[in-house]
Amino acid sequence: MPAPALRALGAACLLGIAAAALAADQVVTLPLKEAWFEGEIVHYVSTDISDPGIAKKQGINYVPALADTLKPGMPVEKAYKFPNDEQATVLPSIPRPVGGANADASYSPLWVLTMVRWKPGVAPHTLTSEEAVLAAEEKGEVELTRTRIVANWPVVRARGAALQGVR
Repeated sequence: MPAPALRALGAACLLGIAAAALAADQVVTLPLKEAWFEGEIVHYVSTDISDPGIAKKQGINYVPALADTLKPGMPVEKAYKFPNDEQATVLPSIPRPVGGANADASYSPLWVLTMVRWKPGVAPHTLTSEEAVLAAEEKGEVELTRTRIVANWPVVRARGAALQGVR
């Protein structure tokens, strides 16, 4: 093979290797977190929160402006969080299905946290839906405390579907 052709082939190989390395650098890996929705485990990513302590503890972005979404008409729903992580968070909605075909207009990745605390003397058990959380409150098993903490937790995998690239 003539020298100019070898140089061109070598340059093409180097460009291909560089492009592959650049593409690999373009991938971001985020830990999936589990939540309950209507008795099923779904997965979300936690990227931003309006509480500096939680942001620091979880290594996510502290975004105080998220609390500005707590105005009437803003797309924020309750998420039922157990403050000591006794169990996974409970979400009241998810995209149906996950992805571009979502038809659930009530779904938003913005959640105002409602803390769920077991009352003394009650044996904690897993609550797997919003209905179960509210029933436990009605029975006097848990105390619900609404906070002003807003989290950005997009659901990325549920009911056998996932956003592109989720592994």
